[in-house]
Amino acid sequence: MLKTLSAAFFGPSFAPFFVVLLVSLFVTIPNLVVAKTKIDGSHIQPNNYYPRVKMITSMGDIIVELDRSRAPITVNNFLRYVDKRSYEDTIFHRIVPEFVVQGGGYDTNFVIKPSFGKIFNESGNGLKNKMYNITMAREKGPHSATRQFFFNMDNNDSLDPGRNWGYTVFGMVVEGYEVLDKMVNVKTDFDSTHGWSDVPVEQVILEKVIVLPPV
Repeated sequence: MLKTLSAAFFGPSFAPFFVVLLVSLFVTIPNLVVAKTKIDGSHIQPNNYYPRVKMITSMGDIIVELDRSRAPITVNNFLRYVDKRSYEDTIFHRIVPEFVVQGGGYDTNFVIKPSFGKIFNESGNGLKNKMYNITMAREKGPHSATRQFFFNMDNNDSLDPGRNWGYTVFGMVVEGYEVLDKMVNVKTDFDSTHGWSDVPVEQVILEKVIVLPPV
């Protein structure tokens, strides 16, 4: 009986089924792995609530401590661009004394860089738009931020949330204050080609952003 059952189960009629089963496993398992792989930036130092990055600019280095505990969506989004090296050789295209140093959205030819899409506004996280804090730039809509960011070069309380949505702060400068102080004083002018105000006459370039080892 056992021999008969074995022959029936593993005989020629079983071969097609066995092949289909193997193919299904090879197709399904990778898909499951992909489904579990995070691509939103959360895979970068996932247990570090305060990852640090070094911004290497044409005017010096800036080290920023990000606050994933209060702005997880925003920090992960920012790290995603860093991971893809998407901030390399972008410009600080808008510099306004006693207000902001803004960049991350355009390359050195003023071509807009691609984005991963809009993210949720986390401006109610308790972090304030204080001097040297880093904040997501956005359009008029509250949930329109993608990749551009700015450094506050004053205590910009008007950018904090009140009855309306504010601008999401997601970290602070811990080294390189003097670099930003130099940046905010560069000569700017109106760029007639693009219709922009406050554009540096001599480009200020974000050459590279590096995730630093945990402290």
